[in-house]
Amino acid sequence: MDKTPPQIDEQTRTALHSLADITLPPPVPWWPQTWGWAVLALFLLALAALALWRWLHHRRVNRYRREALAELALLERQIDRPEQRSAAVRALPELLKRVALAAWPRGEVASLTGERWVEFLKDNAGGAPVPAELVTLLKQGEYASGKSLIDVTEHQLVALTQAARGWIEGHRVSA
Repeated sequence: MDKTPPQIDEQTRTALHSLADITLPPPVPWWPQTWGWAVLALFLLALAALALWRWLHHRRVNRYRREALAELALLERQIDRPEQRSAAVRALPELLKRVALAAWPRGEVASLTGERWVEFLKDNAGGAPVPAELVTLLKQGEYASGKSLIDVTEHQLVALTQAARGWIEGHRVSA
């Protein structure tokens, strides 16, 4: 088998030499061609910046909640140990008071004790009920002896910590 190229006549050869490469169209630009798309892009960018600012503001405003919930988790671990239970139960009302002081003006919250303090917590609980165990602890906890705090049942301790967590997470501060 002979692999010789086929003979090309003169007219075909001239036509082949006069061919030019295919020219590609220019690439499609990424920037919008009309001003409407540019306005929409600016609007979306401003909307994203506003959403970021609101999220950062919300995180900054609610920092005290995150810190209080972390401290509550520590108190819950201490409550599980019988030798630390009394101190942890005593620290629970103090934690709630510090949360209230961080969220409301000092003059409005600092002087509240007893029944007025419990009513304040109920009024600002965000719809969550305040259980009787927490009410009793808040009314009498600062005057109770260490022995009576140790005698609190496991069910009551769980109710106390859940109520405190619910109030910290759910209280609403008026603007």
